[in-house]
Amino acid sequence: MQNKEEIIRQLEESQCEKVKLAITDIDGILRGKVISFEKFKSVVEKGFGFCDVVFGWDACDQAYDNAQITGWHTGYPDAQAFVDLDTFRQVPWENDLPFFLADFNGELSACPRSLLKHIIKQSFDLGYSPFFSQEFEWFNFKDNSSELYGNKFSSIQPMTYGMFGYSILRASQQSEYFHALFDNLKKFNVPLEGIHTETGPGVYEAAISYAGILEAADRAVLFKSGTKEIAHRHGLIASFMAKWNEMLPGCSGHVHQSLWNEDGKKNLFYDPKKKSGRSALLENYMAGQLFCLPHILPLFAPTVNSYKRLVEGAWAPTTLTWGTDNRTTALRVLATGPGSARLETRVVGSDSNPYLAMAACLASGLYGIRKNLPLQIVETEGNGYVDKKNGILPANLWEATQAMKVSEIARGLFGEAFVAHFTGTREWEWRQFSKVVTDWELKRYFEII
Repeated sequence: MQNKEEIIRQLEESQCEKVKLAITDIDGILRGKVISFEKFKSVVEKGFGFCDVVFGWDACDQAYDNAQITGWHTGYPDAQAFVDLDTFRQVPWENDLPFFLADFNGELSACPRSLLKHIIKQSFDLGYSPFFSQEFEWFNFKDNSSELYGNKFSSIQPMTYGMFGYSILRASQQSEYFHALFDNLKKFNVPLEGIHTETGPGVYEAAISYAGILEAADRAVLFKSGTKEIAHRHGLIASFMAKWNEMLPGCSGHVHQSLWNEDGKKNLFYDPKKKSGRSALLENYMAGQLFCLPHILPLFAPTVNSYKRLVEGAWAPTTLTWGTDNRTTALRVLATGPGSARLETRVVGSDSNPYLAMAACLASGLYGIRKNLPLQIVETEGNGYVDKKNGILPANLWEATQAMKVSEIARGLFGEAFVAHFTGTREWEWRQFSKVVTDWELKRYFEII
């Protein structure tokens, strides 16, 4: 980490003329601007005004009609955003343009990064250092934007064809793009542990190197945005939609997590004295997640489309289950050693907001620790889809949102103001979907009914 003076000096020596700043909205989309270097120097300490409409509209810039924190009734004023100097990066595909993330330091209840920082403080207050990482699957398509919009997204062409999971051939055939992702993201301080093709036409999976949780969430947000920008420069569109085709697997955004001691040198999820390797703390943490999951699911599955991924037999969990290295359960436990012991929350989709997904993982895990919840759910061995004795996940966004909206658990974890705003945005999302006549309805009912 560099202090303000070092960063300013470095930028001056590089003859910097402009800086890119960005915040993340409720859907995990980067919203930002490029400002002059002189302007940057004037706001780096005191902050800068950023129109709070970014929390008053949806992913398509349509204004919510049910938001209280901002709206026509407030006039959409500026909110004070603050640059986080620890996020300093240079964008290698934009001539090393200086880049910083900002947030609202808890001054705006809808700010996802501020919410995560609040949960992180709770963890440190308990003596735990959280280390996280996120992995993503996403589909890559040929960039024919004018044709896509002209034909209402009816002519989608994948980058490659066929089901080629872990394919060296397919990666080699797109080697320029494949290696550009790995190399440019590393230069952007979003290092990858690995990247490979997944099963499906033009689909990749990448695991981001683990870090302290705030840095991990920053990396995840910047990975999604950076991948889209790099793809564009290679004539491609990168899509993190959870399920773009009913005949193909969906796209996950699994979150890996562990708690360490205060100096970050001991993994508290591992107990060498136990045959399982699982510490009592890990089991409390798992119990908290399983207990809270039905109350907070929209933070992991935030769109209407998310629930098309959460179906049986599609490599995404549907039940309240856990298992050791089991990819059919909601929680996958890997407690094989002091350096690698961790929990993988597999419910999370690639369409999630990383700040909110990680906040939900950590807050619900800490709930289990505070309450000393025993891990009463028995480990699933074999197929988690058929193990329904502990319950199943809500089936759609409306059902999940209503559960969260009235949940005292959710309000206790994230605060009344955030839950009210966030669930309102998810109700809005459902209403926008519900009034649309889909292609399926036309094909099924237009002539025959």
